[in-house]
Amino acid sequence: MSYHPPQSPTAAKQAIIAVGRAFDARGWAPATSGNYSARLDDGRIAITVSGCHKGRLGEDDVMLLAADGTPIDAKRPSAETALHLALYAHSPAIGAVLHSHSSAAVGLSRARRDADHILLAGHEMLKALPGVATHATAVAIPIVANSQDMAEIVAALAGRLDGAPAYLIRDHGLYGWGRDMAEAERVIEAVEWMIAAELAELSFAGATR
Repeated sequence: MSYHPPQSPTAAKQAIIAVGRAFDARGWAPATSGNYSARLDDGRIAITVSGCHKGRLGEDDVMLLAADGTPIDAKRPSAETALHLALYAHSPAIGAVLHSHSSAAVGLSRARRDADHILLAGHEMLKALPGVATHATAVAIPIVANSQDMAEIVAALAGRLDGAPAYLIRDHGLYGWGRDMAEAERVIEAVEWMIAAELAELSFAGATR
C-alpha cells in the first residue's frame, strides 16, 4: 500500500491550514494545542511550527523538515515532531498525521485510568476507518502515558501500532493518521465521535470507573 502525498509543499501547507480551521471549529484545538503534518513525495515533511493557534494558521506557520526531522526552514517545529516521525518510520503507507485535543478524548482516557487501550466495538462509525467494512467488529485504540519526553511515548508504542488507526496519550489527546490528509481527518473524526459516544455511555450508565 502506498500513500498519496500532496503534489507540492504549497498543497501540503494549504491542507494543513484547512484541517487546523476545521479542528478548531470542532473544539479539538484549544489555545495552541494540536499539531499536523503531511509527507511529501520526495520524503520531506510539512509540519506545524511550535506555538501557533491552529484555527488561525497561515503558510508561515507550516514548515518543512527533511525526512530525518532536520529543519529545512529557520523555524521551530512542533514539540511533538518525534511522534510524527515515529509514525512515518513505522509505515511507508502513512502520508499524514493529525493530533487533536478534544475534552472527550482526554476525559475517556482519564475515566479508564488503568486501561492500556480503548476497545471500540459495534459502532456503525467503525466503517469510516481504513479497511473496516462492517460495524460487527472491534478496533483497539492503544493508550499510553503522557510524558514531556517524546522518546518515552515512542517507546511505549513499540509493537502496539499494527492494525491501529490511532492512539491516545492519556490526559493529552488523540493521534490519528492516514494515506493522505483526507483519510487522516476521517480517522480523527470517526474515532473522536466514537470516543464521545463511549464517554456518554459511561455517563448515562452512572459509571464511576
